Amino acid sequence: MDINQIREILPHRFPFLLVDRVIEYNPGVSAVGIKNVTINDNFFPGHFPERPIMPGVLMVEAMAQVGGLVMLQPEVGGSRENFFFAGVDKVRFRKPVIAGDTLVMRMTLIKLQKRFGIAKMEGKAYVGTDLVCEGEFLMATGST
Repeated sequence: MDINQIREILPHRFPFLLVDRVIEYNPGVSAVGIKNVTINDNFFPGHFPERPIMPGVLMVEAMAQVGGLVMLQPEVGGSRENFFFAGVDKVRFRKPVIAGDTLVMRMTLIKLQKRFGIAKMEGKAYVGTDLVCEGEFLMATGST
């Protein structure tokens, strides 16, 4: 899935669209997305000028966006108009992500409660073979 296909599914736009490509995709089950981290990313001038590190909260957001690609499908009843990132648990940052890294994010659906519109997902992000971030994500469908 290229950036144009991603933009058809996710409502996010620059500078907050944090998924560049999807390399594995199983709608309603799992996806593996890529974020190419470059020195041109708009967060590096302030985080931190002397040692640019991708903010952990943006890693979590990028992972949630990959989760959105899994869940925003007719098979699971998601839509751009009523899909929300509802929470995170057990998040751990294992190593810093720096300019030049390729962040590979795998999101897998663990549990879907269609009646309540809640999905629980497991997320893991890697740079090469190194686990850099992991956690459990809650996604919700419904009205605001």
